[in-house]
Formats: sequence, structure tokens, C-alpha cells
Amino acid sequence: MKRILFTSLQVAITLLLLWWIFRDPEKRARMAGALRAADYLWLIPGVLSIGCAFLFQTERWRLLLGVQGIHLGWWRTFRVYLIGAFFNLFLLGATGGDIVKIYYAMRETSSKKTAALLSVLVDRMVGMLALVAITAVLCSLRLDRLLADPLTRALVTALALIMGGSLAVIVLGFCVDRFHLAHKLPHWLPMRGKIVELSTAFSTYARDPRVLASTFALSVPAHLFIFLAFYFTARAFGLFSGLGGMIDILSVLPVILTIASLPISLSGVGVREQLFQNVLAGLFGTPESVAVMISITGFLMIVFWGLVGGCVYLVYRPSGGLHLHEVQEQVHAIEESIENKA
Repeated sequence: MKRILFTSLQVAITLLLLWWIFRDPEKRARMAGALRAADYLWLIPGVLSIGCAFLFQTERWRLLLGVQGIHLGWWRTFRVYLIGAFFNLFLLGATGGDIVKIYYAMRETSSKKTAALLSVLVDRMVGMLALVAITAVLCSLRLDRLLADPLTRALVTALALIMGGSLAVIVLGFCVDRFHLAHKLPHWLPMRGKIVELSTAFSTYARDPRVLASTFALSVPAHLFIFLAFYFTARAFGLFSGLGGMIDILSVLPVILTIASLPISLSGVGVREQLFQNVLAGLFGTPESVAVMISITGFLMIVFWGLVGGCVYLVYRPSGGLHLHEVQEQVHAIEESIENKA
């Protein structure tokens, strides 16, 4: 029931934001004009950038699976990653793609279901750590400008709190593993289950720090390629040329895209466009109509790869189809077994 209410709220927020953004007919006319004037050749490196990001993310997950003794092969891992991208976009809920990836990894070995879950958990964790590092570097390039504007100052503060909280949970999970504190965590503690899962993950992956270092290194270009895709989109609309222009937009993209990835609306739709509109207009004087089109076009490049994943799913799916409610029940059961062992 809670999930239905939460999804309904996301749908309502998405529709409300889209109405708000597109309500002005003059603004819609300017958007259409921007589309007609765009240089679509810039979208080719943008689409390829998203593809490159997926390649790095695939290799990261493949290495993490290998530590657990799950060997899918690179090509099969890539196909599963694309399928996960499809479900992330088109399945209601923020973790649909992760559930699907866990499912396909579990099918490879019935005796290592927990390993499949932990590989995805650590994949997320390493990606977050790399994002924190990249955000700190890119935002520092225009930090004075970001802090001078009230909106971006508030967004940077919110982002710092979000990332700080995420890091705190990761550090707590490490400490729980290091000092064997899992059984001492009170059951009323918020996110107790996730902390125990992280602790289990640390105990599993700590024996191979080289893999963790390699996956962190792979995460850096993966994030940068996603940011570059939106930069190329901005270039398609004739904005942010030259090195200075590139630094300008790269300095704000981690803030915009990370906050838009929060489960506020469906796939960040509406939230991302509103942030692009307000931030780019406020900091760089970008016309609101063009800023919205940069956001939509950049997102459509991600959707393109999600649709590729959907095509892969049609060919790759196992006999009998994919029953997501059964997969979710299996994953929840594994999560409970990990927590109960604490």
C-alpha cells in the first residue's frame, strides 16, 4: 500500500511539474524554435558518451561479480546491464533495474544469491564514492559563483547533506564490519538493514582491495561521460562553447543530475527540467526554453540506451518471462536473511 501511495505521489509531482514548465505557449514556441535551430551532429558524441558510461559501468559490475565467483562474461554482463537500464527508466520505482540485475545474476548460480545482491549493493556504493569525489572537484571550479547565487547555494548545501549522509552510512557499515558490531545494532535504528548489508559487503570485498580500487577508477570516467553527454547537448543548442563554457556547465551538472536522481518524480522527469531551467538561467543567463530543451534532449539520449536494453530484453529474457513481483520477493527474502544473521 505504501509503495502504491508513493508511486502515485511521484506521478502527481511529475505531471504537475511538466504542466508548470510547459504551461506558457510563448515558451513552447521558443522551445520549438530552439529545436529547429539546433545542430544535431553534436548529439552523436552525446549518445556515444552515454554508451561509453555504460561500458565502464558494465566492467565495474563484472569485476564485482567476479570477486563473488559469478562469471557472466563481459558480453552477457553488458546485456544484463542494458536490461537493467531499461527497467530503471520504464519500471515504476527507483530500484527496478537493480532488482532485474540481481535476478539475472542469481540465475547463474542458485547457491550465490546473496553474492548477487551484494555485488549490486557495492556497485552502487563505489559509484556514490566516485560521484562524491567528482562533484567536489567539478563544483570547486566555480564554487564562488555557485555560492553567490541563493538557489545554487541551497542546492549545493542540500547535495552536501545528501552525500554526507550517504558517506556516513557507508562509514558506519565499515565500522560495523571492522569491529563486529552487527549484532549490537538496535532494531529501531533507521536503515539498520542497509547498514548490515553494507557490513556484509565490506567483509566480502575487503579481501580484494585491488578490485575496489579498480571499480572506483572505472566509476570516474563513467560519471564524466554522462556529464559530457549533457555538455554535448548544450553545444547542439549553441551554448557553452570553449573551455570556459565547458567548465561552466560541468560545474553545475553534478548538482543538477544528482538531485534529479532522487525519487521525487518518475525518472527525475520534471525535477531535472526545472533545475536546468532555474540554474542555467540564474547563473549563465541561458534562456529558460533552451535550458529545458538541453535537459529533455540529454535525458532522451539516456532513454535511447534504455530502449536498446528493452530490445535486448525481448531476446535475452529467460523462458517463462520475468515475473518481477516474484523477483522482488526473493530479493527481500535475501535481505531479511542477511539482517537476521546479524
